[in-house]
Amino acid sequence: MAMNERKTIDLEQGWEFMQKGITKLKNILEGLPEPQFSSEDYMMLYTTIYNMCTQKPPHDYSQQLYDKYRESFEEYITSTVLPSLREKHDEFMLRELVKRWTNHKIMVRWLSRFFHYLDRYFIARRSLPPLNEVGLACFRDLVYQELKPKIDQEREGEQIDRALLKNVLDIFVEIGMGQMDHYENDFEADMLKDTAAYYSRKASNWILEDSCPDYMLKAEECLKREKDRVSNYLHSSSEPKLLEKVQHELLSVYATQLLEKEHSGCHALLRDDKVDDLSRMFRLFSKIPRGLDPVSQIFKQHVTAEGTALVKQAEDAASNKKAEKKDVVGLQEQVFVRKVIELHDKYIAYVNECFQNHTLFHKALKEAFEIFCNKGVAGSSSAELLATFCDNILKKGGSEKLSDEAIEETLEKVVKLLAYISDKDLFAEFYRKKLARRLLFDKSANDDHERCILTKLKQQCGGQFTSKMDGMVTDLTLAKDNQVGFEEYLRNNPQANPGIDLTVTVLTTGFWPSYKTFDLNLPPEMVKCVELFREFYQTKTKHRKLTWMYSLGTCNIIGKFDPKTIELIVTTYQASALLLFNTSDRLSYSEIMTQLNLTDDDVVRLLHSLSCAKYKILNKEPNTKTISPTDYFEFNDKFTDKMRRIKIPLPPVDEKKKVIEDVDKDRRYAIDASIVRIMKSRKVLGHQQLVMECVEQLGRMFKPDFKAIKKRIEDLITRDYLERDKDNPNLFRYLA
Repeated sequence: MAMNERKTIDLEQGWEFMQKGITKLKNILEGLPEPQFSSEDYMMLYTTIYNMCTQKPPHDYSQQLYDKYRESFEEYITSTVLPSLREKHDEFMLRELVKRWTNHKIMVRWLSRFFHYLDRYFIARRSLPPLNEVGLACFRDLVYQELKPKIDQEREGEQIDRALLKNVLDIFVEIGMGQMDHYENDFEADMLKDTAAYYSRKASNWILEDSCPDYMLKAEECLKREKDRVSNYLHSSSEPKLLEKVQHELLSVYATQLLEKEHSGCHALLRDDKVDDLSRMFRLFSKIPRGLDPVSQIFKQHVTAEGTALVKQAEDAASNKKAEKKDVVGLQEQVFVRKVIELHDKYIAYVNECFQNHTLFHKALKEAFEIFCNKGVAGSSSAELLATFCDNILKKGGSEKLSDEAIEETLEKVVKLLAYISDKDLFAEFYRKKLARRLLFDKSANDDHERCILTKLKQQCGGQFTSKMDGMVTDLTLAKDNQVGFEEYLRNNPQANPGIDLTVTVLTTGFWPSYKTFDLNLPPEMVKCVELFREFYQTKTKHRKLTWMYSLGTCNIIGKFDPKTIELIVTTYQASALLLFNTSDRLSYSEIMTQLNLTDDDVVRLLHSLSCAKYKILNKEPNTKTISPTDYFEFNDKFTDKMRRIKIPLPPVDEKKKVIEDVDKDRRYAIDASIVRIMKSRKVLGHQQLVMECVEQLGRMFKPDFKAIKKRIEDLITRDYLERDKDNPNLFRYLA
C-alpha cells in the first residue's frame, strides 16, 4: 500500500485514542500512579491530531477537534476541580484554588502541544482564539467567576500567609491573559475602596488625638507599609493607585487642619526649629497635588514675621537712643544687619536641607526678605544700612573685628542680601561715597577685601554696577605712581622747590562722587606747591584739566603754643584758616570768610571745629557754643594737650540728602534712556505697555515710580523724542 493512501481516521475512533492521552494527563495531575509521557506517546497523540486535520473533506475534523479541546477542559473542571474547591473554605479553599490553577496551566500547556497543529493552520486561517487562550478562558469562566476570592486585610497586624496571597493574586493577573481587567475590576477596585475606608477611619481619629509631628510619623509609616505590601504580594501596577488613596485619606483630606494645628502645626515647627519634622512634612506634602503650596506660604509668613520683628526691634532701639541723645546711626544698625544675615543663613539652610532646594521655598524666602529688607530703620533705607555695614567691616578701626576669612564670608552674605533690595542704585551710590572716604583718607583696612567685594557685586549686579568703583580703586594705584613721578621731578629740578612736603592724589572725574569745588584762597605757602604740581603734570599730559578738591585735602601743621609745640593734623580748610593768624592776632567772622572765599556753611563748620569743639585752638568772643557772624577770633597761645600730635576733626557734612538727590537725577536719565530704547525698537506703543516695559528693564537696579515715568514721557514729548497720536492720546510714536 502506497504512503499517500493512508487510512482515513474517523472522528470517534480518533477521539477515543486522544481521550486515553487526556485521561492519562488528568491522572498525573491528580497525583495518581501513572507513568510520565514518553516522546513516543507525545508523537502518537500529535500525529493523530495532524492526520485528522489534514484528511480531505468531509473527513477534516479541525472544527470538531477545536470544540472537543474546549470540552475536555470543561468536563475536567466540572467533574473534578469545582467539587474539590466547593468542599473547602477560607484559607484551605484558597490553597486548593492556587493548586488547581497551577495544575490547570500544566494541562493547558500539554493539551495545546497535542493539538498544536490546530493552532498553526486552522485557528490562524479562521482568526479564532488560540488554544492557550481557550484553555485559560475555561478556568476563568467556570472556576474564577464562581469564587472571586475575597481577601481579608492584614492591616490590623494579623499574621497572614503572604505567599498564598501572592499566588491567589497572580491568578487574577494571569487569568486576564495579558489584560489587567480581572485584577483591576475584580480585586483591585474593591481593595482600593477598602483601603480608602480603612485609612479614612484611622485619620479621623488621629487628627483629633495626635500632634502634627506624631500624625506625620504615623502617615509616613503607613505609606511605607503599603509600599511593602505591594512588593510582597500585590501587582506592581497597584502601587501608585494604592499610595494615592492612602495619601489622599491621610494627607489631602486633613492638609489644612494638620498644617494649622495650634501648638504643633507648621508655624510651631518653624518657631521651635523642628528640622526633622519639617523635613518629614516636606516629604509627605510633596507627594500630594499642590501639597507644598500651603507649606511654602506658611514658611513665607513665618520668615516675614521674624524679619519684621527685627526691623521693629531696631526701630525701638534707635528711638531710645534718640531719647537718650546718643549717636543714632552706628552700632544699632550694625546689629540689625548682622541679625538679618543670621536670619538669612538660618532659613537658606532650611530651604536647602529640609525643603530639598525646592524652587517654591526659594521663591517664598525671596519674597519674605523682599518685604522686610525694603523697610528702612530710623530714617535710613536698607540700601544705606548695608553700605554702612560694609564700610564698618572694610575700614580701619571698624567695630567688627573679624578674621580675613570671616570678612570675605560676611561680605558675600551682604551681597546676597542686596539681591532682595529694590533700590540697588541707592546702595551703589552710598557705597561709592563711603569707598571714596576709605580710599582718599587711607582708611581702607585691606585692598584685597575691597577688590573681593567689588568682584562679588559685579557677579550679582553686572559690570556696569561696579565700573565706577573699580575705576576708583585703580585710580589710587595710578595716583601712587604719579606721586613717585612728582618726587623724581622735584629731585631732577633743584630750582623747583615747593618749600613743604606735598602729596597729590590725581583722580578721574567720572569715577568719583561729585564734590563741591570752591576757589578757596589758599595761603601763599600752598600756592607755590600747587603751581609746581601743575607744571609737572603738564609735562605728562597737556589735554587734562586739573580741578583741585581742597575739601578733601589734609595738612600737618606745627602749632607753636606757649606751653609746648604740638603737631596738628587738620583739613586744608582748617589749615588755611589757622595760617591767617600768622599775620593777624584777631579776626572777625566776616574777615575770615572774605579772606578764605568760602560759603557761610563751610565757615561755620570750620570755626566751630577750631573754637567750640574738643580742641580750642582759637579763642572766640563771645565764648558761646555756637558760631554767629558777629563773632571775633584770636589764636589761643595757652592751648596745650598731653599728646605731641593731635587730629582736629572737621564734622562731615551729612551727605545722605545729596546722595538721594544724585540718585534721583541718575534715575531720571535711566528712565529717559529706557523709554527711548523701547520706542526706538517698537516705533509705536501704548502708554500702559511702555510703562510696563520700562519697569521691567529698570527693575534690576530700582523700582521706577509710575508717576516719574509719566513725567519723563511728557518731558521727552516736549524735547521731540516722542509724539502723541492725534486720535488716541494713550498711544506714542517715536520721532526719528
